[in-house]
Amino acid sequence: MKLIRHGQAGAERAGMVDAQGVPRDLSMLLPDITPAQLSPRTLSALAAINATRLPAIAPGTRLGCPVAGIGKIVCVGLNYADHAAEAGLPPPAEPVLFMKATSALCGPEDEVRIPSGALKTDWEVELGVVIGTRMRRVARADALAHVAGYVLANDVSERGYQMERGGQWDKGKGCDSFAPVGPWLVTPDELPDPHAIALWLEVNGQRMQDGNTRNFIFDLPTVLAYISQFMTLEPGDLVLTGTPAGVGLGQKPTPRFLRAGDVMRLGATGLGEQRLTCVGG
Repeated sequence: MKLIRHGQAGAERAGMVDAQGVPRDLSMLLPDITPAQLSPRTLSALAAINATRLPAIAPGTRLGCPVAGIGKIVCVGLNYADHAAEAGLPPPAEPVLFMKATSALCGPEDEVRIPSGALKTDWEVELGVVIGTRMRRVARADALAHVAGYVLANDVSERGYQMERGGQWDKGKGCDSFAPVGPWLVTPDELPDPHAIALWLEVNGQRMQDGNTRNFIFDLPTVLAYISQFMTLEPGDLVLTGTPAGVGLGQKPTPRFLRAGDVMRLGATGLGEQRLTCVGG
């Protein structure tokens, strides 16, 4: 099942994509896709709906982040060996965690706003995991049972803020529009092996990233169980699982960063695509 939210920012309504790929309006049955709707019982009921009987959404309708009310965004850094190598860092002994502001969330074709004066804005295609049931000190063997679904995400990062302004990474991670998510929330039945997902990203038509989740340093059960030892993951929380090599900071011989007018296009197996135009902040 693929769940979506459609409409203008701040006024999105629930929807789903039928088996033929047609987006449908679900709002007469369910007003919005919120954390409360991510329980196994509710997802099972939604999966039983004949989507072809729902009204089709008009072509060109904006899609938003596919889950409303995300409580927190927990990110895993340096979770691909090739990305750690291009950053000049050894593979970590434990997952590297940082947070991303929920005010950074936006839709899969919204504009990415480069902050005024920012010179090192970068891209990071990632697999995102949406939590469906509470996780607190969960064993690795039980971790995936708590997953509501998967999303395509772009962990946009301003490297100058992240690495040159002191403190933690969060300054460069939480700017408005720095967390495009979607187009869909894909339930695990449609994506049975999250460790076999190809991810790619292009800037102005040039392929920059081309990776696969089979190259995780820490697999998803390990990552989710690990996070749950330090904080409770609630329904609707979003975990970003790291990015493969090919980010702008790692380009040789000279790093390459985003400028107003640049277009990012990215995708992942079964998770759809994003097309994001950069604008001045």
